[in-house]
Amino acid sequence: MSTELHSRAVVADAHNDLLCAVAGRPPEQWAVFFRERWLPQLRAGGVDLQILPVFIDDPYRPEGALRRTLRMIEAAHRLAEGNADAVGLCLDGADVERVIGEGRIALVLALEGMPGIGEDVELLETVHRLGVRVGSIAHFGRSAFGDGSGEDAAGSRLTRSGVRAVAEMERLGMLFDVSHLGVGGVDHVLELATRPVLATHSSSRALFDHHRNLADAQVRGIAATGGVVCVNFFAPFLHASAYTLDVLVDHFEHLVAVAGIEHVGMGPDFVREVIADTVAPCCTQDTVEGVPADEYLPGLEGPAGLPLVTEALQRRGWSEADILAVLGGNVLRLLHAELGIPIAHRPS
Repeated sequence: MSTELHSRAVVADAHNDLLCAVAGRPPEQWAVFFRERWLPQLRAGGVDLQILPVFIDDPYRPEGALRRTLRMIEAAHRLAEGNADAVGLCLDGADVERVIGEGRIALVLALEGMPGIGEDVELLETVHRLGVRVGSIAHFGRSAFGDGSGEDAAGSRLTRSGVRAVAEMERLGMLFDVSHLGVGGVDHVLELATRPVLATHSSSRALFDHHRNLADAQVRGIAATGGVVCVNFFAPFLHASAYTLDVLVDHFEHLVAVAGIEHVGMGPDFVREVIADTVAPCCTQDTVEGVPADEYLPGLEGPAGLPLVTEALQRRGWSEADILAVLGGNVLRLLHAELGIPIAHRPS
């Protein structure tokens, strides 16, 4: 297959935890480490738009969560400032399009799970001032705003603070990310949402019944808001044992059939290198939420492998327009319309 189509595409990765690895270095190394370790991989994968989640690992929760959140946000600003010829930190859709148009990689800051916020909804405006434009309110477990998908047995919806957080994020122009949120929480968000909802890294529960995936009804609900579901590439969330590109394409095709071609994107969740960089060998986990932690799609262990996705979609007979849409066109359209636009400034 030709790589020409991939090179023409706007490639948007809605979830890469590389900021964890960057922030683990001394501050004077943040920009250089990104340039030497991650920038070549992003370039090799053709990435034009990268959402950078701020993920706070267990050792920092709860006491050190806010301090770690601020450190990672600062790391994002410094890596962008130190590599201004190659990347740009974006606050709205116009920034994204300008940076991409200049041949640089557009970076968008996100908070994953928000443990540093606690119940203090007013701090959403604080992190918004610091450049955060996407946010999810839970990880695998319980948060002050709602339960992560690992707590689905509880059957819970959002807390009162969680309901306020949805409204505040919509007011500020922060995209609400439902990935990792429990079933009841996702349904609650879809009842409340007046702006498009994003799932930055979630695949199809109809194809593989894992709590980290989304049911068809939820996928249709996200599409109905005008949002986008971005397929997670983490192999154990896609199938019990068949870790292949064909299985990944099955998830793309099912989500497109359920949501429509304009509501599907990519959220690869490349974690192998991040885990290797941030977890001591003596502490490496064998499983994550009951699935193997060291199994990856061949060739898709990191962003350099992204052209393989284009080739796999071509082999399945996808049209050029549909491939361009899921590679990044849909996420770009959503960010252009919604990112960083306060609710008072939206067109009526």
